[in-house]
Amino acid sequence: MPVLGFGVAYGFDKPIDTRLVTTPAVLEAFKAGYRHIDTARMYNNEEKVGEAVRESGLKREELFLTTKIDSAVHGYESAIRSINASLKGLGLDYVDLFLIHDANSGKQRRLETYKALLEAKADGKIHSVGVSNYGVKHLEEIAAAGYEPPSVNQVELHPFCQQKPIVAYCQANNIVVQAYCPIVRGKMDDPVIQDIAQKYNRDRAQILIRWSLQHGFVPLPKSSQPERIKSNAQVFDFALADEDMARLDALDRGKAGAISWNPVNVD
Repeated sequence: MPVLGFGVAYGFDKPIDTRLVTTPAVLEAFKAGYRHIDTARMYNNEEKVGEAVRESGLKREELFLTTKIDSAVHGYESAIRSINASLKGLGLDYVDLFLIHDANSGKQRRLETYKALLEAKADGKIHSVGVSNYGVKHLEEIAAAGYEPPSVNQVELHPFCQQKPIVAYCQANNIVVQAYCPIVRGKMDDPVIQDIAQKYNRDRAQILIRWSLQHGFVPLPKSSQPERIKSNAQVFDFALADEDMARLDALDRGKAGAISWNPVNVD
């Protein structure tokens, strides 16, 4: 899995000003060097991602594609149908990573969905199974059920919302942590972020993405602006000093720092 992904979220097909819609945005991401694309059934753009894959001319094995199944269609039978619908929408024989999008469906339906994903993996439709927005108790219930652990847990993660208990559990159990909203949806006016950006002569988004990478996370920045798509990928030619990482670490506000739905504590 490439350590930097490109997020293609809900609303990408609502162009504003110079923003790109899904297919051209993903093509622009490929041009900028991204090979890891993150979408979801509930974003209503799997078909557009698939179009970009086909138009790109890139070999399928060069790409790492993720999609997700949300709680509205959790349950064993409905999950099987949703998996097949996602593959059909993407126009692919398999996806590299399939996530349970959230834990809002309750324990029984979560586990039924996880079972369906594991069976799809055994059938070759999925290469890796993971979860998203899972708290520690949700991860523990997978282990208690005797299932193999998820390969990934994707959560809202940035200096203001560091999800420390979840991160600690994942790191102790070899679960890769993916970070969505890594650039805080553009809300980067904190003076610490601005000061560090000036120090390194980098933009603020690059500083936040670099922070995520240096913590061992897999950030998934999203943008529909061509120049931002490109600059967000230009983060591998510098590193933040320990003291600057510590300054960013000190910005943590816990759950209060979340800017998205962040349903990690649901029952």
